[in-house]
Amino acid sequence: MSPLDWTIAVLACTAGIFAGFFIAKRKAQLARQNQLAEAQAQFQGMREQLEAKFLQRAGLSGRPRGLRWADCEFESDAAYARDRQTGQLSAFVAVSIKFEAVPGGGMEEVEAVHQRKYGTAVFRYDPKQRWVPDPQPMFNLNPDEAVQRLHDALEPVAQK
Repeated sequence: MSPLDWTIAVLACTAGIFAGFFIAKRKAQLARQNQLAEAQAQFQGMREQLEAKFLQRAGLSGRPRGLRWADCEFESDAAYARDRQTGQLSAFVAVSIKFEAVPGGGMEEVEAVHQRKYGTAVFRYDPKQRWVPDPQPMFNLNPDEAVQRLHDALEPVAQK
């Protein structure tokens, strides 16, 4: 084999390797986009059940101490983010929460108890392809601020 034949063979092999890497990267990107679209559709389809489950879990958490969850209103929009290490999706939804003082809990005389508290409810898409609510909202942050607060761990993903 001549040196020219070797050079052509090496260049062809290198081009094949780069093409393989490019195709594999594109396939992974398309798989993530498909997973996101499916997860977002599932989230929207299960919104009412997920909101009820969030409220139930949050109410059982005992937080904030001395208060009982009376009502929780959810905004319609959701912000989505992906964990930078695991790839796990999360949905962030703005909430407005009303609490009531628990009798004997030490909060009966606090005026601010009756004011609505604002925050973000977080829902995680687990490896079993289902959404699970976190029981504790991120108080005083809207969804974009919540994602920004966790920017080291999360990257925002495009909305559908």
